[in-house]
Order: sequence, then structure tokens, then C-alpha cells
Amino acid sequence: MEIILAAPRGFCAGVNMAVTSLEMAIEHFGTPIYVYHEIVHNQYVVKTFQAKGAVFVDELEEIPAGATVL
Repeated sequence: MEIILAAPRGFCAGVNMAVTSLEMAIEHFGTPIYVYHEIVHNQYVVKTFQAKGAVFVDELEEIPAGATVL
């Protein structure tokens, strides 16, 4: 069996949009930015955004009043 890998490999359009949206939100609003659930199933990307000031939460109650939410 021959396996051919697609090139280039990358994120789907939805993930690209989510990543771009979070980058723009951080640039425009500053940090912290609260994000309801992790935007991708990629821990490298999640940790990179956490280092930039994104705070991923699983419950809306974890978001302080008046916080910026994506």
C-alpha cells in the first residue's frame, strides 16, 4: 500500500478562522480574553494562546463580569 501525504498540511477553514479571530481579539482588546472552550484540539496552539493571555474556560460562570469573551 502506498500512502501519499497531502501537502501542505494544515488546519481546516474553521480552525483557521477561530485562530485568526482570537489573534485579532487579543490585538484589539488586549488581555485577558476569556474563551469558552478550547478553540482547537491542539495543545501546542492552546498553550501558545494561553501564553499570550487567553484564558480558556469550560463553564460560563468562570468568566468575571465585564470580561472580554470570545
